[in-house]
Formats: sequence, structure tokens, C-alpha cells
Amino acid sequence: MAKEAEQAAARQAVDHGPILVWGAGAIGGTIGAHLVKARHAVVFCDVVADHVAAIADPARGLVIEGPVTQFKVVAPAATPDQVKGVFRRIILAVKTHDTEAACRALLPHLAPDGYVLSAQNGLCERVIAEVCGAHRTMGAFVNFGADWLEPGRITYGNRGAVVVGELDGEKTPRAIALHALLQQVFEPDAVLTDNIWGYLWGKLAYSSLLYAQGLAAHGIADMMARPELLPMVRALCGEVITVARAEGVKPLSFNGFDATAFGPGGTEDAARASMIAMEAFNRPNGKTHSGIWRDLWVRHRATPADAQIGAVPPIGRTHGIPCPTLEKLIAMIHQCERGERPMSDANLLELLP
Repeated sequence: MAKEAEQAAARQAVDHGPILVWGAGAIGGTIGAHLVKARHAVVFCDVVADHVAAIADPARGLVIEGPVTQFKVVAPAATPDQVKGVFRRIILAVKTHDTEAACRALLPHLAPDGYVLSAQNGLCERVIAEVCGAHRTMGAFVNFGADWLEPGRITYGNRGAVVVGELDGEKTPRAIALHALLQQVFEPDAVLTDNIWGYLWGKLAYSSLLYAQGLAAHGIADMMARPELLPMVRALCGEVITVARAEGVKPLSFNGFDATAFGPGGTEDAARASMIAMEAFNRPNGKTHSGIWRDLWVRHRATPADAQIGAVPPIGRTHGIPCPTLEKLIAMIHQCERGERPMSDANLLELLP
């Protein structure tokens, strides 16, 4: 009966009108393209005018490529100033530091009984709730690998965890419907959780490792394969998880990342085993480097470090918890952004406690 209820909710979700995907880059573009492929009505919104033009052009379209799947879709697309209409379902997938501005821009297009789903990294749900209202905010955690290559082209490098949940943990009809929809059109193993904050804080801890990889030349799996970096991994993840625990949140595990191994009471052996598992998860993936690495060394633009992992030290200070390794990592990222520090695997050794 429970499965039948989920299927009925998913069918009902189809009748709620088109889905607005605000931010059609790696994450939003990949999810949105799968929705379009499954014949759901989707409107894309992005600040890159050439990308918008490509998505709406039948001769070009939005191309998803890579080892997971390859296909092309064509769909309505607009820049933020061109969006028209009101939507009950909005998937927000902009960079973390653009969240507040995006929420204020999309607010006129959000139905009174609608919601914004944050398909982002960090604690963006806090910002969305402040602008749009907590009752119109839903959380998501995604760990699949994708990269925006150029207008109209996204590479889908690997599958990964996809989780949705209400901020208060309630399994509402809309959450059930969205979960069933994502299972059907995008990720069969998608999870509906009553602890979305646990996944978000877990991803923050894992994201600290992705930021560290951004300093280096070699990829994510290569970093995890370096046993001498174990103290760095334990320090970064441990700082995030200690702060999360102080906030009353129990971070959760996923895709080789073992939150218990890096939290209070976690052992060196457990952390080492998690590093091995994270290497195994990342090694076969088509996406070898983090999005932070791409921001720094391919696209040559500022990263969302301050808005993402940079949110942790101030929260830690409210609990009297220092985060020296995180703060040093953020400072090194900014040095790279300013051109003061070259890409080098040796950078990671400076983060050893």
C-alpha cells in the first residue's frame, strides 16, 4: 500500500504544472534534462544568455553527455529577467553564494502553496527559508558528478546519492511526490529522509575534502589514495562534524563517506577505511576533479568557499569550537583565486595538523 501511495502521489505531481529549474548548470541542467526527457514540462532559467539560447534552440538543445548517459533535450529557457508565470515547484541550483539574490529574483514566480527545492551544497535551505518562508522550502542532498562544459553541454560523470526531505522531517504528500518523481525519471535509488540536515552537514564535511582537492593537480580518488593525508582528512571532517553535533544534528554517511568515523569517538582505523571507500567510489567516475578545482583552474573564477564551508567556523565560534584547519583551507583557496598560490599536490601537505 505504501508503494501504491507513492506512485499515486507521483502521478498527482504531474498535474501541478511545469517545474522551474533556476540555475541550469551542472546540477540543475542534469536533473532538468532528465525531467524533460521523461516528458515533464520544465522551464529553465540561467544567467548565462548563451546557455539559455542553446537550451531553447531545436538545432542545439541541452546535451547531456558522459559515461552515465547521453541525450539531448530542447525546452523553454529564459534569463531571470525574462521568466514569466508562477510555479508550484522550483528547483534552485545556483552557486551557494548566489542563493539569496536568486531567491529574491524568483520569489514573484513562486506560488503561495509552492516550494523551492535546494539542489545545492552548503546550508542554503537556511537562506531560502528566510526569503521564501520555511513552509515553502524543501531540502535536497545530491552527490552525483556533473560539470558544465559550455553553453548547451553538460557532462554527467557519475551517479551518486540523491536525497530529498522536508526541513522539519515530516513526510508530506509533496515530499513523497517529489521523491517518487526523482526515482522514476532520474535516480532509482533516491531517498526520502526525515533527517535532511544530517545529509547536508555530512555533505559539508565531505565538501571540505573537495575544496582541499581543488588546491591539487591530481583528482579526488588520487587524494584519497594518499595515506599520509589521513590526519588532514580527519581534521577537516572532524571540525565540521563537531560543529554539526553542537547544533544538534547527527551527520549521515553516503558513497564511502563514514560520518561516524570522523566524529567524536571516531578511530583512526575507521577513518582510514572511509578514505579507502571514498577512493573506491570516486576512482571509476568520469568526473575526476571537484567543481572547486574547475572554478580555480579551468574557469578562473571565485569559488563559493565563504558561503559554503566558510559558514562552519562562525557557527563553531557560537559554540566555542575552533576550526583552524577549515580556516586555513579557506585562506589557501583565496590565495589561489588571487593568483598567489599555484596548483600543486604539495599544497595538501600544508593542511596537515
